[in-house]
Amino acid sequence: MKKSILIQLQFAFIVFLSYAVQGQQTVRIGYVDMEYILENVPEYQEASAQLENKVQQWKGEIEIEMNRIEKMKQDLANERPLLTSELISDREDEIRFEEKKILDYQQKRFGPNGDLITQKLQLIKPIQDQVFVAVQEIAENRNYDLIFDKSADIITLYAADRLDVSDQVLRSITRASNREELETRQEKRELIREEAKTVEENAVLSEREQLQQQRKKEREALLEERRRTRDSIRTAKKEEAERRREEILKERQRKKDSVAKAREEKRNN
Repeated sequence: MKKSILIQLQFAFIVFLSYAVQGQQTVRIGYVDMEYILENVPEYQEASAQLENKVQQWKGEIEIEMNRIEKMKQDLANERPLLTSELISDREDEIRFEEKKILDYQQKRFGPNGDLITQKLQLIKPIQDQVFVAVQEIAENRNYDLIFDKSADIITLYAADRLDVSDQVLRSITRASNREELETRQEKRELIREEAKTVEENAVLSEREQLQQQRKKEREALLEERRRTRDSIRTAKKEEAERRREEILKERQRKKDSVAKAREEKRNN
């Protein structure tokens, strides 16, 4: 679908130029390099660095869980001869559950609709919107007939530097950022006024915050109770496995002792 749209745009571009040449009209064309613009917008670079830190954190969490699951598999393989079929089934179910959980987490972070793709789109969209507005202004003020994105999938065999309006777009974005900074200062003044609220208003806010804190503590207590229950079940299963293992070892030793005793009695007779 995307390639089809690009082909249509290229065809429309060629038709536009052919009509312009046939009509002997002067066509004013420019282009922007979106990658160059993104590299020179400090807010985008800072947000990209923060996102990369998140990605590394997600990868580290996944690696830790994968190693833990692999250890669970290895432990089961080593202890399998000493376990009952029921305990083996329980351990295998637990491993499958943990594997599904980490796969779901991978999809949540790195899947087609995961956090990485979503946050990348959220990161680049404000810059794209600013570029679009800046390009519109430049095209209208300087009578450009066409401005395209050089870094897009449209095939560009050659583009002269004098047609590049990327720096103009950057200057426009910088001016807009400066205006936003002035608005931010206004917001700071609003914050100062907000802090000067009456005692009654602050009391209402304090009561609301206390209610939120209480609900938060209740949620944390519920989660902690669920965690303790889960850990208790796991501990019970582990203790049962250890008990069965000890019984099996004792039974083996008893049989060995019985055989040894029988042999000793036979030699004596």
